[in-house]
Amino acid sequence: MLEQLLEFVLNHWILSLIWVTLLILLIRSEGSRGGKAISPTEVTLLINKEDAKVIDIRSKEDFRNGHLPNAINIPSRDVQKRLSEIEAYKDQPIILICKTGTTAGATGSVLAKAGFTKLNKLRGGIMEWQGANLPLVKG
Repeated sequence: MLEQLLEFVLNHWILSLIWVTLLILLIRSEGSRGGKAISPTEVTLLINKEDAKVIDIRSKEDFRNGHLPNAINIPSRDVQKRLSEIEAYKDQPIILICKTGTTAGATGSVLAKAGFTKLNKLRGGIMEWQGANLPLVKG
């Protein structure tokens, strides 16, 4: 199987190069979708220096079990309906928090279409935040 793949790549190197290039572009595009992925340290700096607003897009139950201080809970499925609640923050940095960092991009795309320009997402989500032993608020 591997020999056949190698033979195909060697015989069709231009096609293979195009395929790899498209794959790289797709990965980069998906990675930057919905805002810049930032580390927990960068989240802290944005909150402290630029008064960034934290929007936790996890479920209400997950939010109650632990969230960043002063975070606003708007579950991802409700963001479109509740845009008016965060409209005032359009020109401020926004940090989106999900569980693992994989769903914040889609929510960021919704916010970008609504005119939000300073979008960020916590790389690795709340799991990364907990892994760095940073504070969470319960309730």
